[in-house]
Order: sequence, then C-alpha cells, then structure tokens
Amino acid sequence: MVGGAGFVGSNLVRSALDIGAARVVVVDNLLSAERENLPSDPRVELIEGSIADNDVLAALRDEFDYVFHLATYHGNQSSIADPIADHDNNLITTLKLFERIKSFDRVRKVVYSASGCTLAPHEVYDEAEPTTEDGAVPLELDSPYQISKVVGEFYSVYYERQHGLPTVRARFQNVYGPGEVLGAGEWRGTPATVWRNVAPTFIYRALKGLPLTLDNGGVASRDFIYVEDVARGLLACATNGAPGDVYNIASGIETTIRRLAELVLEQTASSSELELGPRRPWDHSVLRLGSPTKAERDLGFIAEVSLEEGLRRTIEWTQENLAFVERCIAKHAHLLDQPTALVARTS
Repeated sequence: MVGGAGFVGSNLVRSALDIGAARVVVVDNLLSAERENLPSDPRVELIEGSIADNDVLAALRDEFDYVFHLATYHGNQSSIADPIADHDNNLITTLKLFERIKSFDRVRKVVYSASGCTLAPHEVYDEAEPTTEDGAVPLELDSPYQISKVVGEFYSVYYERQHGLPTVRARFQNVYGPGEVLGAGEWRGTPATVWRNVAPTFIYRALKGLPLTLDNGGVASRDFIYVEDVARGLLACATNGAPGDVYNIASGIETTIRRLAELVLEQTASSSELELGPRRPWDHSVLRLGSPTKAERDLGFIAEVSLEEGLRRTIEWTQENLAFVERCIAKHAHLLDQPTALVARTS
C-alpha cells in the first residue's frame, strides 16, 4: 500500500485488517503522514521511503495480491507553491511504481487513487450536475496537483492496455473523517500544510473557539464522503472493479461550505464566529459533486455514513486526539503566516 500511512491510507489499512488481510506492507515517506497513523498490528510492515526510490522499488517482490497507490503531494495549494515537488511525489511515484510491477504475475488488481476535482466543471454557480466517470477531461486545470492526477490516470490506462497491468481508478470526492491530522508530516511550502482540508480545519477551530473563515462566503459546494466509506470503496474497486475502468467514490450529495460550517458549529456547540473571506483566485471549481451511479451498479458500493453522523464521529476522534493534532500543528508554527494560515480551505 503506497502512501498507506496517510489519512486515507491508514484507514484503508485498518479496513483491510478488519476483513482478514494476512499482511499489509506500507510504503510511505511520511511527507504528509505520521507513523502514529498506522495501527499497531504484527501484520503491518512499514517501509519508510518514497516509492520513487530505486532501492525501495528493488526490494518489492511479486508477492502481493492487491496494490493500492495512494501516495500524493497533498494537495492543490502545495502543488502551486512547488510544482517540482508535486511532480516528484505525485507523478514520478506513479510511473516508477507501474514500471516496477508491470510484469508481476500475482497481482490481481492495482487501485490508483484519482481525484474527482479534475473533471469538475468550472464556474458553475446555478446548479451542479453530478460528474460522471465518462466526462471530458478539461485542459484548463487549476493546479499541478490536478494535472498530475490526470496524467496518473493516463498512465493507469496505458499500463493496463500495453502491459496488462490490472489497474482500476478510484476517483475520490472530498474525503473527511477520523485520522486526518492537521500538520501531519513535513512542511510543504504553504499554510495548507496545516490547514489542509476544510472539515478538520473547521472542527479544530470550532473546538478552540476560533473563527471559521468562509472563502467567497462559503457558496462553493462539495461532495463530502466519510473516510470509512472511501476505504470500502477502494476495497470494492480491488475486488469487483474491471481492469482499465474508473469509478467515482462519492456520496452523490452536495453540501455548501457554509452549511458544513453550520453543522460543525451545531455539533460542537461552539461559540466560534463565521467570517467571510475572499474567493481563492486559483480555484475555479465552485459547485461540484460526483455521480455514484456507476459504482453502485458495477461495484455494489454505496456510501453509508451521513454527513451529520460522520462529523459526529470525526469531532469525537478530534477531541480524543487533540494533543496529538496540536503537536503536529506546532511543528510548523514558526513557518506559518498567521493571517493566511487561519483561513480554512475547501481543498
């Protein structure tokens, strides 16, 4: 499992163990993750390093039934700040992994974590149409991160057709839930290193009584999907997905950022205020959600956890792990531009 110590990866590790995985090998350079994310289980082995490292690659043997590729350079804003680092950690990793395992005979499925934001229509303000898997890929993308994710899909299709590598692409929508640690890993060039996604940022700030800032008044909408649902979706891609195909891992429910903030304030009983901020100049994706129809039909996958229940569980996890989260935030305190850092992001 490449990138298995990260937010989604560590939850996937737990889900794989829960269904009886005999062994889970995690390759992670801890760029945006912490060792503590991984469960303490003798079946889990951590190889600390990048999958782009030749020594790490050479040590891999044809002994795995399933490969999950979740490594990335998190996320849009970090990639804008450092496109070369995004290329090295978000695209070279994909190419070198596929090149290494293209001749493996045992592998039943290789699941590539793609991004739903790459196909999202731009400048939609009236009504969002659920994005389907067969939509056109636009050339006008908002960040090197999105470009890398699209090219990763191109490579997935190429290696399946050219080499018979059984790749399946899983397009995530906006994932949230327990285990997303603000400030996890190394500094990645912008305050988004800490305030990495909107849900954990809003929850943390609400618990601390700090203002919740709404970019562009919070009018943007996203398809929020609970991380345990995403883990189930990834496993469904591995067991039921067709090689060469792609599936949205989505709830199919649209929620505005303002509504998300209101739900967080309600559930935390917080006195935090909502503050209106400007629109992010680089972000042209306003209203978006993914269509879950194909994944339900072909994989039998349906998101089960409602946003209200998922937020309740995430708030509870954050309260229980607040000291850990704050240790991770504190690692970057001397690098944060505080006026910018206190703005929550929709990712």
